[in-house]
Amino acid sequence: MKKFKLAVAAVLAVSAFPSGAFAEMEGEFEFPLQPLEEPSEAEGDNYVPSSQENISWGELPNRNSEPVMEIDSGETVTFDTVSHEGILEDQGRDPEEYFGQHGVEPGEVLEDAKEIANSDIGHDFEDHGPHVVTGPIAIEGAEPGDVLKVEVLSLEPRVPYGVISNRHYKGALPEEFPENEGPQEGASEENPELYNNVSTFTPIEERDGKWYGEIPGEDIQFPLDPFMGVMGVATDTEEYVHSVPPTHTGGNIDINEMGEGSTLYLPVEVEGGMFFTGDPHFAQGDGEVALTALEASLRGTFRVSVLKNGENEIPGDNTNFDQPFGETEDFWIPIGLDEDLDEAMKEAARESIDYLSEEFDVDRAKAFAYLSAATDYEVSQVVDKTKGIHALIRKEDFAAKMEDQSEGNKEEVLEEGGELPDTASNNSQFMLWGTLIIAASGLLLEIRKRKQM
Repeated sequence: MKKFKLAVAAVLAVSAFPSGAFAEMEGEFEFPLQPLEEPSEAEGDNYVPSSQENISWGELPNRNSEPVMEIDSGETVTFDTVSHEGILEDQGRDPEEYFGQHGVEPGEVLEDAKEIANSDIGHDFEDHGPHVVTGPIAIEGAEPGDVLKVEVLSLEPRVPYGVISNRHYKGALPEEFPENEGPQEGASEENPELYNNVSTFTPIEERDGKWYGEIPGEDIQFPLDPFMGVMGVATDTEEYVHSVPPTHTGGNIDINEMGEGSTLYLPVEVEGGMFFTGDPHFAQGDGEVALTALEASLRGTFRVSVLKNGENEIPGDNTNFDQPFGETEDFWIPIGLDEDLDEAMKEAARESIDYLSEEFDVDRAKAFAYLSAATDYEVSQVVDKTKGIHALIRKEDFAAKMEDQSEGNKEEVLEEGGELPDTASNNSQFMLWGTLIIAASGLLLEIRKRKQM
């Protein structure tokens, strides 16, 4: 029976700026007055800027990739990430000009976004993925067969605006939207309008102390809930790894529960693990049907730890962990991935049954019954070639089993002669007081004896 793991709880606080006004606002969280560039002091133990030498565009790391940094297991690291929206070829590959059409001043556009767009990085709009990926970093001691535990500690907006895009032949309705004549001959970064793709610039506004994205001209608002769409480790291949489809090593999983306070477990396939992140979102609905979420640049801080093969903290089968697994304060999140949505659903269900069976020794038939009665299965996204389904297994439903596990672990420690539980009978402070009381009692007895003599 394995020890129970509980992710550290965190409260997600997000905010933004209203459209057309980059002035200081009241709220729980403030967006930057100017773009959030390189910090004087990063939150994490380490800092990886999204400079040209630290990113890849459209592809993910493989076993031949070189790390931009190496850290020790358990250290924290702050990544800057850049949204691809505003720098792609169908938007002119010129973020200053693109965002300028929507009232954003040149100084309010990220410098690293300008640098990447104006670089000679080879990026093919038709064949390559759109995502700008920061990393990878190597983690000391990570070896194939281990698991990387990635805790999302904080997510900080870098700009006060975002973009939602719908592109031809993509999204949930690839033959129907955008509702126009489609790409025309000569479409290029020099003539981006000929792509006839639809990108919706999305300003931010505050309402009653909370922050919302606003669909322009429609009086529609929706709450912000930032997360990183891309988190993963290098795949053990020499082949080009496209940034769009998520895989067994993570990548573009686009699960909107994976915000602040969440934990993602990833199977290590190459030495050092080679963790990377990107595709930052301010908000996303399950399905992500148009093609993109509310895409906007974030600064993320993570704690990255190596769990050696067989460690109890690895969720489910701790000796054969082979695909991503998520966790929040309230839920365990088994994940199913497949090009066929039906197969992704089957995989998510299998992973859920396996998890409950391995973690809590639940009879598999009864685990299946429980899942049918009490667990939601959500469509993560249907727009990334490989589709995603994830389960939300409520932790509170297993309170009694977790308590039994905790008691069993205490008994196991006592039987093995290890460290005693921190109780009144073995607490060091209690033992010190006990020693003093015994000494005082002895002294009193000696005094009484002498008086009787």
